[in-house]
This record gives sequence, C-alpha cells and structure tokens, in this order.
Amino acid sequence: MTPTPASHGLHNDQQRSAHIRSQVLARGAALRQRYPILQHQDALGAGILAFALAGMLGSAWLYLDGAIAWWACLLANAFFASLTHELEHDLIHSMYFRKQRVPHNLMMALVWLARPSTINPWIRRHLHLHHHKVSGSETDIEERAITNGEPWGLARLLMVGDNLMSSLIRLLRAKTWAHRKMIVSRTLIGYAPLGLLNWGTWYVFLGFHLLDFAASAAGAPIAWSATTLSLMHGVNIAVVVLVGPNVLRTFCLHFISSNMHYYGDIEAGNVIQQTQVLNAWWLWPLQAFCCNFGSTHGIHHFVVKEPFYIRQLTAPLAHRLMREAGVRFNDFGTFARANRWQAHEKPTSATTQQAA
Repeated sequence: MTPTPASHGLHNDQQRSAHIRSQVLARGAALRQRYPILQHQDALGAGILAFALAGMLGSAWLYLDGAIAWWACLLANAFFASLTHELEHDLIHSMYFRKQRVPHNLMMALVWLARPSTINPWIRRHLHLHHHKVSGSETDIEERAITNGEPWGLARLLMVGDNLMSSLIRLLRAKTWAHRKMIVSRTLIGYAPLGLLNWGTWYVFLGFHLLDFAASAAGAPIAWSATTLSLMHGVNIAVVVLVGPNVLRTFCLHFISSNMHYYGDIEAGNVIQQTQVLNAWWLWPLQAFCCNFGSTHGIHHFVVKEPFYIRQLTAPLAHRLMREAGVRFNDFGTFARANRWQAHEKPTSATTQQAA
C-alpha cells in the first residue's frame, strides 16, 4: 500500500488507541466469562509449556528411533519452540505466576532451554520493556538488534537469521574501540552460556559439511578420524532436534518482527504508527514458525497484558478496529523504505551503525 502521512495528529491517535485497547480488553473479558478455562492463566501457561516441551522431546525420540525423517523433526520442533517464545514474551510481562517467583523463574529457564539461540531471558526483559517505551527509535535496542531499520541487502539477510552474525557485522561496522568493546561485552553477557553453545554448534556443523563437500567435489575427499565422525554424529543430532529448529524459528520471527515494526520517523508514543499487521496469505510459511506473529503482535502494542493465545481469539475484532484507526495492513513498501513510516531518501550505512 502507498504510505500516507499521519493526518490525524498524536492526540487523536491516542484516543483511537485508547478505544482499541478498551474494546479488545472487553472482548477478552467476555471470552473469559464464556470459556471459564481461560480464567486459569497460570495453569494454561504451564500447560502450554508442558505441551511444547513434550512435543519437542517426542519428536526428537521419534527421529532417533527412525520413525520420522530429519526434516519432519526439525519442522515440528521449530513449531513447538515457537510456542515457548510466546510464553517467554508473556513471562517477560509477568503474565504467569506473577507473585510466585519459583514457578515463574522455572518457566523462564525452561523456555530458554527450548530456545538456546536467544539471549538470556532475564536480560531480554529489560530490553523488551524498554522497547515498549521507545518503539521505533534509535534506542530501541531489541528491534535494532534484529535488523529493524536496516536497509535490505546481503548484510540484513545474514543478520536476520543469525544472532551472532548480527553482532559480528555490527562489530565490523563500529568506528571506535569503545563501541567494539561494548558490542563484544553485550554479546558475551547476553548469549552466555546457551547462545554461545547453540551458535558454536551451528558453525561447527556448517563448517564441517561445507569443507567435506568442497573436498569431495574437488576429488580429494578427507579421511576423517573416527573421533571426528563420532563428534559430528552428535553435532548432527543436536542440529536436527534443537539447533536447526531454532535457526529456522529465529529467521521466521526476526523477518516478520523486524518488518512489522516501523523505525525512525514515527511520532514518539504513537502506537498507531509503531507496527503494521502482516497477514498476507503468502507469509504463512513464516507465520507457522512464529505463532502467527505478524498478524497478532501489533495487538500487543495496544493491549500489553493479554497472553498470546487471547490475542489469537481477539484478532478479528482487533484487526477491524486497528484498520479503522489507521494502522496499516501488509505495507510491503516498508521493505524498500528500511521500515520507515514515510518514503525518504535511502538511508546510508552511517544510519545503520547505531545499534549494538
């Protein structure tokens, strides 16, 4: 769609946002009255986590037993892991076991184990709550880190699906030693220990198979030692059951999230301009591995304290209200505008080096 100026002004947009919030909250309350099970939020969160973990373990067992192919296990576990991402997001907003720290932190630990590609969720909590305060600005580190505001090209393609590659590219772009030191420090602290193990395993997997393929193609196959082959057998299993599913899930989520959030030229605090709704039919292969994120995450910016499964149920009403209020739907022009709200001159590389 063609971008249009924010013609209503921040004051009226705040009124529209408040109307959306009140109506969606009322629909959520009505759903809880109609379906009493929805009132047991802690139990539902724990149950969804148990379902997702059982699904991942069951899929891995079936793969190791030879009952399903590697690709079926990888796809299934990417889907189950996407459920744990939504749970982590809800936990960051204290939606489960808010006043019971032991089960709350246990859930945080388990969703991190299911998604070792991510940063420490206790660190992410601070970044995400800050994101809600400054969405679309240079200081929105969470979104900038997953390429929001980055011009599309090879660098963004590499960064969007690989968290450590994103840090490496930002490190190479940094102009000062202080900036480089900050990037390295944030990366090590944020991703230790699970993220470093996850991405290290991924790089070993890619490096070994690329080298083995290149040597065989050149007519000089490498005679790997039994120890190396045994190690790589374990790496291959880890990639199929856990690492690979999270690489796929990460790419899908970051592609959707970084393109549904606007960056750089929105009015501060204007929720109408912070996100768009991405629900085109051809995005479903991506949405399947990020819990329909492009369609429902924008609702979260209006109604912060509703869990992800309620957003799925209130989406028809929320979408109608959001469209009426001026929230954009499927604004694919943002790909060419590096996520700007308006069409501006193409951003230079200097404008993309702010986030660490």
